[in-house]
Amino acid sequence: MNAKPDTHSKTIGYLLWIFGFTGAHRFYYGRPITGTIWFFTAGLLLIGWIIDLFLIPSMDRAADRKYVPGPTDYSVAWILLTFLGWLGIHRFYMGKWGTGLLYLLTVGLLGVGVLYDFLTLNSQISERNYAAQQRTAQ
Repeated sequence: MNAKPDTHSKTIGYLLWIFGFTGAHRFYYGRPITGTIWFFTAGLLLIGWIIDLFLIPSMDRAADRKYVPGPTDYSVAWILLTFLGWLGIHRFYMGKWGTGLLYLLTVGLLGVGVLYDFLTLNSQISERNYAAQQRTAQ
């Protein structure tokens, strides 16, 4: 039986969990709705944040099953988005030079673009990795 490749990292999940009251780890694992709730409620008044300490392994397994592995690494993109998103560095990493420059010149489109990427980065990477798999299959 072939194991599904590891697309997300528990180590990165726990690193982002440190900032978890912002929902960063939930966005990383592809849970944008609860990530948004954590962001606006400080991790459900820190109670949900503490509970997540124990939920990260199951969130990691679910993300590994859901997202397409490939040349664009989810963990690298998420670290770049979380800490340098306003500069568009994560977009340069994904080969999106035009929007990377736009983010660089507009402080992440004044934060709105960064928020959009927090909500959609996993799908953007998954689509990119799927397209790369299709190119190599031809």
